Amino acid sequence: MTAVTDQDHTDEMDHADHADNGRDADAMDERPENPPPVEAAQEIGDQENPGDHARVPADTSGRAGSKAAVDPTNSTDPEESAGSWDDGLIARRVNEATAAQQAAAAEIRASRTQAAHTAHHTAHVPAPLAYDGPLRSRLDALRELVGLSRTRLDSGTLAEAGRVLDEAAARRRLSGQHTVVAIAGATGSGKSQLFNALAGVAISETGVRRPTTAAPIACSWSDGAATLIDRLGIPGRLRRRPLQSAEMEAQLRGLVLVDLPDHDSAAVAHREQVDRVLALVDAVIWVVDPEKYADAILHERYLRPMAGHAEVMFVVLNQIDRLPGEAADQVLDDLRRLLDEDGIALGEYGEPGATVLSLSALTGDGIPELREVLGQFVADRGAAARRISADVDAAAWRLRPVYATGRRTGLSEEARDEFAARLADSVGATAAGEAAERAWLRNANRACGTPWLRLWRWYNDRREPTTGRLPARAQADEEATARQRVEQAVRTVADRASGGLPAPWAQAVREAAVRGAQGLPEALDELAARAGLPVGRPPRPGWWPAAVLAQASMTILQVVGGLWLLGQIIGFMAPNLGVPVLLMVAGIIGGPLVEWSCRMAARGPARRYGLDAERRLREAAAGCGRARVLDPLAAELLRYREVREQYARVTGTGVGAG
Repeated sequence: MTAVTDQDHTDEMDHADHADNGRDADAMDERPENPPPVEAAQEIGDQENPGDHARVPADTSGRAGSKAAVDPTNSTDPEESAGSWDDGLIARRVNEATAAQQAAAAEIRASRTQAAHTAHHTAHVPAPLAYDGPLRSRLDALRELVGLSRTRLDSGTLAEAGRVLDEAAARRRLSGQHTVVAIAGATGSGKSQLFNALAGVAISETGVRRPTTAAPIACSWSDGAATLIDRLGIPGRLRRRPLQSAEMEAQLRGLVLVDLPDHDSAAVAHREQVDRVLALVDAVIWVVDPEKYADAILHERYLRPMAGHAEVMFVVLNQIDRLPGEAADQVLDDLRRLLDEDGIALGEYGEPGATVLSLSALTGDGIPELREVLGQFVADRGAAARRISADVDAAAWRLRPVYATGRRTGLSEEARDEFAARLADSVGATAAGEAAERAWLRNANRACGTPWLRLWRWYNDRREPTTGRLPARAQADEEATARQRVEQAVRTVADRASGGLPAPWAQAVREAAVRGAQGLPEALDELAARAGLPVGRPPRPGWWPAAVLAQASMTILQVVGGLWLLGQIIGFMAPNLGVPVLLMVAGIIGGPLVEWSCRMAARGPARRYGLDAERRLREAAAGCGRARVLDPLAAELLRYREVREQYARVTGTGVGAG
C-alpha cells in the first residue's frame, strides 16, 4: 500500500471522527439496555500481544475515544500503548456518564497491568495449525517434485508450486484456532456495509464516493490473531474489534474478517491489494449485487480460476431489498447457474462446495443466516487446510502439461534391440562374421586338401597374397556411411525414448542422446578392432588330424603306385599293372573324396565360428551404445518416472498420470 493510500484512509477516518461529534447522543440511544462493564470494554486492547498494533492517538475532543483519555496513568506505558486495540469507534460507545466508573476501574487496572501482560503471553498463545496426514503427504510430494524438477524445468514453471509450499509452511506456523475470511466485491456491491453488519458496529466506512475502502481492514472476534493479521500486511491502525456481545463472540469466536478494496477499482494499487490478500486468506466471501452479479471481470478473473476453492468460498447476493416480489429468487437462481458454468461446485445438498446466500446488509435480512453459517464454518477449523489443499490442486493442475500427457512412455526392448542392431551394422558385424567363416573354411581346406591343390594355392598366394580376413570398414566411403548409420541410430532411439513425454522431459532425453553420441563412432572403431577376428589361424577341431592322416595316406598310395609303375617301366620290377594302378586310382580318387568330406564336415564349425565372431562384435557394439546412449536415456526416463510418481501423490491419484 502506498503512502498516498494510507493518507487518504487516515483523512477518511478523521472525517468519520468529526462526524461522530454529532452522533454521540445517538450512539447512547443505540446502546444495549445492559451494556458490558466499563472495565471489560476497556480491556479489549490488553488481550492482544504488545507491539502487534499501532495505537490511534487520543481524541482531542474530550470523548472517551481512547484508552489514554480514560487512563492517563497508562499513557506513558509503551507496551500498553502498542498492545491495545483502539479503533476510534467502539470506545465511543462509552460516554461521559461512565467516565467516573472508568477512572475508578483504571486505578485498579493500573496495578494489574504488568501481571495481565505477563499472563497474556502464556495464556493467549494460539496453537499452530496442524495438517492432516493426506495433506502433509501431498505437500511433501510437491516439495520433492519441485526438487527433482529444478534441473529440467525453468523457475517460472515451478514458481506457483514454490509459492504454495511457502504459504503452506507460513500458515502452518500460525494460529490454527483462527480462520481468516476476506470480504471481496465490486464497487457498490455493499461489502463494507456487510462487514459492518457482521461486526455489529460501523468499522469500515461506507458512502457514495468510490472507491470507499482504500486498504484492507481487519476485525477479530478473539485474541491471538495478531500474527495472522501481520501476515496480511494490515497495519495496527486498520485493526478493529466487533461489537462486544457475548452471543456474537461465542458464535464467531476465532473469526478474523477482512474488508478488501473493490476488485474492480480504478486504482491499480487497490486491485493489487485484493489479489495479494486473496492469496493469503483462508476463505473468501464474494459479495455481488443484482446489477453486477454477472460481471465478466468477476467471473473470468476471480471465480472461474478459483473454482477449485469452492469449499472455502461464500457467494452472497446483497441488496435484495431492492428487488420486488420473487425477483430475488430469480436473480439467485441465475447466479447459481453462472457459478455452475464457472465450474464452482455448490454445496446445496450437503456436498462440499460454495455456499450461496441472499441478504440485505442494509435491512439486516439474511444476516443472521450468514452469521450462523459462518459460525459453523469457523468452528470447524478446517478452512485453512482446505484452502491449502485447493492451492495444491490448482498448482498440480497448472503443472499437468509438464508431467502428464496421457500417453505411454518409456523405451521398449524392441527399440533397444533395433538400436543395437543398427550399431552392429555400422561396424560391419555381419560382414566380419562371414569373413571369419570363410577364413575357417579356407584353413580347413588347406589342412585337409590334396597336396597338389595345396601347392597350387600356395603358388597363387605367393602371386596375390591375402590377409585371410575382411576388415569391417576399409574404405573412406564406408567409414562415412558407418558414421551416418551411427547418427541415424542415435536419433531413432532418442525419438523412441522421448515419444509420449512432456516437452521438457523429451528435450532432456534428446539432449542426453546427443551427448552420448559424441565420440561414439570412434569408440565403435576401437571396439571393432579389439573384438574382431583373433590373430593367427582359427582353432582346429579334433577330427582334423585324422583327416590330414587320411589325406596323407591317399597321397602315399598315389606315390607308391606311381613308383611301382615307374619301376616296371624301367624294368626294375616285374610287370604287374593291376596293383600299382589300383593303388594310384585309390590315391587319386581318395584324396579329393577326403577333401570333399572334410569340406562338408567343416561347414558347421565354420558357421559357428563366424557367428561367434559376429556375436562378439555385436555385443561389443551394443555394450558401447548402452554405456554411452541407452544408460543416459534410461536415467532420464527413470527421473521422469520418479517425478510422475510424485506428481501422482500430489494429485492424490496414487498412480502415475500419463
